[in-house]
Amino acid sequence: MSRSARLLLLLQALRGRRHPVTAAQLATMLTVSERTIYRDIAELAAQGAPIEGEAGLGYVLKSGLFLPPLMFNQEEIEAVVLGLRYVDQRGDEVLTQAAADALAKIVSVLSPEAQAMLLVPLSMPGPAAPGFPENTVSLTALRAAIRAHKRLEIDYVDADGQHTRRVVWPLQLGFMDSARVLGAWCERRQAFRTFRTDRILSATEGDRYPARRADLLRDFHAHLDLEQYSRITPDRN
Repeated sequence: MSRSARLLLLLQALRGRRHPVTAAQLATMLTVSERTIYRDIAELAAQGAPIEGEAGLGYVLKSGLFLPPLMFNQEEIEAVVLGLRYVDQRGDEVLTQAAADALAKIVSVLSPEAQAMLLVPLSMPGPAAPGFPENTVSLTALRAAIRAHKRLEIDYVDADGQHTRRVVWPLQLGFMDSARVLGAWCERRQAFRTFRTDRILSATEGDRYPARRADLLRDFHAHLDLEQYSRITPDRN
């Protein structure tokens, strides 16, 4: 077994464990000596792995971002970079900056060969969107309400210019080629709806809505799948 493969297996052995694992236990799992485990632990820590512990007591991998070169193959690098470049084209200022920061972090831990591959990528996103309508309510405010599971009372104007005032349970932001939308449960309609963010004229945060966001998201995505299916399936009634 190569050393890089062994380091990956060692990381996998530590990942997800709440309690320390001794060098002896790790040595048995990987069929190597305890001395090898000590050397490998030191190498991973030097690369930035958040490993805590000491000889005799055991080791645990703390939560935190750790992306050593051995974690990505060429296709995985391509997929991650393609996604970040797509976000750079279609995200708002917050996500665009986050994508640039994330790409810089990833590049810093790639091997020289992988870094060279980024200069001549195999995949690129399509043409950038011509521009998005400006929002009155910032996406940052919408994100805050989503994360806090708070109701929003919004003033909304539809495509026909009709104004309505609604209370919604914000669930997710969607980034389309020409618009951004807020997916939410609408108390007025008693159904899931999507609202173009540039048509939300104001938003006032209220109390916490009485449901788990994870459950609502599951039902919301099922609603979107059903809606898409109904558009392509002929009416047989």
